[in-house]
Parts: sequence; structure tokens; C-alpha cells
Amino acid sequence: MPKLKNHAGGKKRFRKTATGKFTHRKAGRKHLLTPVSASRKHDMRHTGVITPESNKGKILAKYLPMAK
Repeated sequence: MPKLKNHAGGKKRFRKTATGKFTHRKAGRKHLLTPVSASRKHDMRHTGVITPESNKGKILAKYLPMAK
């Protein structure tokens, strides 16, 4: 049986919370922010949450089998 390894790109972008959810930073906060409304920039400031029951959460669980 081969060793279980975390996906190298996934471990840089996602964190697992104590309740088993995954958090990530939202895209679109690097540059070209002048035409973007303040409320949209405010929404992008917070982290996104992915539940383990969703399709993305199931994929992330396979990508990051040893996530802490």
C-alpha cells in the first residue's frame, strides 16, 4: 500500500477546522480593485467555508487525507 500524501497545492490553499470544515481565502483581492464596489471587497475579505458534506468537501477530503 503506498503512503498517503496531501496534495501539495491543496495544503497551501485550504485549512481544516476543528469541526471538519475547510476554509479558504476568496479570489479577486490582489489587483484591479478600483472598479470593484466596497461591499464586494468587504465580502471578499472574509474566508470561505466548505462543508465536508458538499461535493467540493468530499473532493478536498481525498486531496488532504492528513489535514490538521
